[in-house]
Amino acid sequence: MRTAHPVFPAVVSFFFHTVLLAAAPAAEESYDPLKVPEQPEIETLDLVVNDTGREREIPILVYVPPKKAPAPIVLFSHGLGGSRTGSAYLGRHWAARGYMAVFVQHPGSDTSVWKDLPPLKRIASMRTAASSGNFLLRVTDVPVVLDRLERWNDAEDHPLARRLDLERIGMSGHSFGAVTTQAVSGQRSAVKRVAFTDPRIKAAIAMSPSSPRGKQDPKDAFGSVKVPWMLMTGTKDLSLIGDVDMASRLAVFPALPPGGKYELVLHDAEHSAFTERALPGDREPRNPNHHRVILALSTAFWDAWLLGDEDARTWLDKDGPASFLEKKDRWRLK
Repeated sequence: MRTAHPVFPAVVSFFFHTVLLAAAPAAEESYDPLKVPEQPEIETLDLVVNDTGREREIPILVYVPPKKAPAPIVLFSHGLGGSRTGSAYLGRHWAARGYMAVFVQHPGSDTSVWKDLPPLKRIASMRTAASSGNFLLRVTDVPVVLDRLERWNDAEDHPLARRLDLERIGMSGHSFGAVTTQAVSGQRSAVKRVAFTDPRIKAAIAMSPSSPRGKQDPKDAFGSVKVPWMLMTGTKDLSLIGDVDMASRLAVFPALPPGGKYELVLHDAEHSAFTERALPGDREPRNPNHHRVILALSTAFWDAWLLGDEDARTWLDKDGPASFLEKKDRWRLK
């Protein structure tokens, strides 16, 4: 039997790494959604949008990117009981990548729901706040904030003057914020004459999405979504508030039409995986790779669908996500 010369494998390996890889196209490999400048200077602006028509004040926290050129906008809507300061890891990274990250706080379904109550009364108050009335307030907050951003962009004396690219707007949110995101970016209401979609929104990411309650078929709700969507959930993505189960979360993606639609399911990720702190009822230890995956895939999605970056689109649609996912995570696109 002929045996290989002991030096031969080393020679082949050296040739492969120094010659073949050097000659291979590097477009896909060179794209890195986690790459940011060293110590990026991220300014934050704490602002209030006054909606005089509804006698409502909407606090927002803006993560401002270092570059002075007009920046694409990414809005974020917090979950029930949250605030504009939550999920700061998203705002800081997106801003470091060049996005104006606008984190919206929704009075009535924010921290005011629970912060002044004794612990035993908080869950009941949260359940009351998860109402159709607060849903309507939230989906109206989004266009009001966008209107105000347009005004500030044209105002000579505002810190955001001429800093906003109003042709590139993305919408995102977690839990109740995902419900808000879905409604303003293409989900069809069960009430046929009621529409919440804002045409200024060009792409959307829903973290912990859900299907409509009641008898509305998911295909009726999501079958006409026109803009790119990315859905993110976990295999244990349940909440103490509401009756949303995993079947509801996973029914959204199959109902979406093809074209720029993506779904990430993180193994063992609970509802809090998309936030920065544990939630009551959590049982699984937090997996540090979950935030890494969320940041990488969300950034590639914004780059691909807001900036039109072909390298990001290739990375997203081919093998890029696999380099971040763990073995039992699930990823699909259409």
